[in-house]
Amino acid sequence: MFEWIYSPEAWIALVTLTSLEIVLGIDNIIFISILVGRLPEHQRDSARIIGLSLAMVTRVLLLLSLAWMMRLTEPLFTILEHEISGRDLILILGGLFLLWKSAQEIWESVEGEEDTESGKPAAVASYGMVLVQIAIIDIVFSLDSVITAVGMVDIIPVMVIAIVIAVAIMMLAAKPIGEFVDRHPSIKMLALSFLILVGVVLLGEGLDLHVPKGYVYFAMAFAFGVEIINIRMRKKRAEPVHLHKTMPGKPGE
Repeated sequence: MFEWIYSPEAWIALVTLTSLEIVLGIDNIIFISILVGRLPEHQRDSARIIGLSLAMVTRVLLLLSLAWMMRLTEPLFTILEHEISGRDLILILGGLFLLWKSAQEIWESVEGEEDTESGKPAAVASYGMVLVQIAIIDIVFSLDSVITAVGMVDIIPVMVIAIVIAVAIMMLAAKPIGEFVDRHPSIKMLALSFLILVGVVLLGEGLDLHVPKGYVYFAMAFAFGVEIINIRMRKKRAEPVHLHKTMPGKPGE
C-alpha cells in the first residue's frame, strides 16, 4: 500500500495533481465565496469551512467508489439520437443550476443596490440554504476533479492525498478571496460572469461538446488581469488633487 512512497514518479504525480486540483477548485472557491457573502458576518467563516469540507468529502467518496463512477458513463436514455449517461445528466443539471444561480445573484446584486438606495434592508440568505446550494455544486465540481485525478494517476492514496492538500490550500485562500470579492463589486460581477461561462461549459460537456479548459481559464485570467488594472486606475483617480502653492504668472509681475 505504501510502496509508492519510494517512487519518484508518484511524488511528481502528487505535486502535479495537487496543482491541477487547486486550479480546478478556483471556480468552486468563487462560488462558495459569493454564496457565503450573503450570510451575516459571524456565520461566514464556519460556512466557508463546512462548504470546502463538503467538497473534500465528496471528492474522496467519489474516488473510493470508482466502480460506481465508471458506470456513470453507460447510456441511460437517448434524446435526438444523443445518448445521455449518468455523468452527462449530472453535468447538464449542474450547468443549468450554475447558470440559474449566477444569473439570480447578478439580478439580486443589481436590485440590492437599488433597495439600499431606497432604504430597504438587503436580503440575507439562510445558513442551511447556503450549505445545501454549496453541497449541490460541490457534487458537480467534484466530478470534474475526480475524472482528472483518475485520468492522471492510478494510485488511490496519491489521489486522496492530493485532494486533501488542495482543499486545505483552498481553505486558506477562501477567506482572502471572499473578502477581496466583497470589497470590489466589479470583481464579484466578473466572477459571476465566469460562473455563467463555467455553466455553459458544463452543459457542453454533458452534451459531448468538449471545450478545452485551457481556453476558458485563459479568458478568465485575462479578464481578471484587465479588471485589476481598472481597479488600480480608479484608485488613482480617487486620490485628492494637490494644489500648487505658487501662483501662476511671469517672474517680476
